Amino acid sequence: MTDTSTTGAASVATLAELEQRAASRRERPAFGHDALISCDRLVRIFTADGVEVQALQGLDLLVTKGELMALVGASGSGKSTLMNILAGLDEPTAGQARVAGCDLLSMGAKERLRYRREIVGFVWQQTARNLLPYLTAAQNVALPMQLRGVRGKAKKAARAEELLELLGVGELRDRRPTQLSGGQQQRVAIAVALANDPEVLLADEPTGELDSATGRQIFESFRAANEELGTTIVIVTHDQAVATEVRRTVAIRDGRTSTEVLRHTRIDATTGEEHLVAREYAMLDRAGRLQLPADYTETLGMRDRVALELEQDHIGVWPDDSGSN
Repeated sequence: MTDTSTTGAASVATLAELEQRAASRRERPAFGHDALISCDRLVRIFTADGVEVQALQGLDLLVTKGELMALVGASGSGKSTLMNILAGLDEPTAGQARVAGCDLLSMGAKERLRYRREIVGFVWQQTARNLLPYLTAAQNVALPMQLRGVRGKAKKAARAEELLELLGVGELRDRRPTQLSGGQQQRVAIAVALANDPEVLLADEPTGELDSATGRQIFESFRAANEELGTTIVIVTHDQAVATEVRRTVAIRDGRTSTEVLRHTRIDATTGEEHLVAREYAMLDRAGRLQLPADYTETLGMRDRVALELEQDHIGVWPDDSGSN
């Protein structure tokens, strides 16, 4: 006769553990619940001539309130598609995307218009695209407030002057765009994007048409807006000088977030000198997938598959040594 008491006890214990784990999952906060920007398995598919192209393939991204961060990636990686979705200029195909509590998948036309006027500000790469040529700098900054329905000419003028002064172009308030340099136009464009005090400021390659010295000035304008106004700022850039100036840089590859570089300042205990320390991380998505940096895999000759081994405090990853093709 078989003794089932031990087996039964084990079964009861296993069921109890499963129930406890399920309860723990139910109590766990939702993904990105405390983030200002939350993208969860975001997908965007474009169709042309019957051919589907997946610009975003299950992208995950969290941005906390008050961050100044950069998005980088090769041409076609999906970074501009992501920016257009976050700006309310494009709609995702599937997944979840929320900005300041707004669900970007369920918004109607009127909600999307309000979102673009009040929640996000946007700076284009093309300097001429950001400003109306027949308005002065101050009038360009006042226009978004007028479209939002802000009343009081003096109030709008004061806000415009405040922003232009903050960004170092206050003395240019009465000039039209054709009377401004490219860098000056971009700083006025940042003021325009900030006019309605948005929760998030998005910028798509804002230094792409500028030389490196002017690009640094534009970045300092973004930093001023971040530090003085507390505005959350996300910049898409290919400029490494800009990317290395922020505390967090997220790389996008093949429509997913792949790696992330975090930077912090460390003070030498002996000399008292400050050193900037940067560390690169691979991003682990909700399905447990990660993208190893291309230079790492190329150096080690990793292709198709890799060998894994679970250690006590880490996972080992090695090139395939099975000898099979």
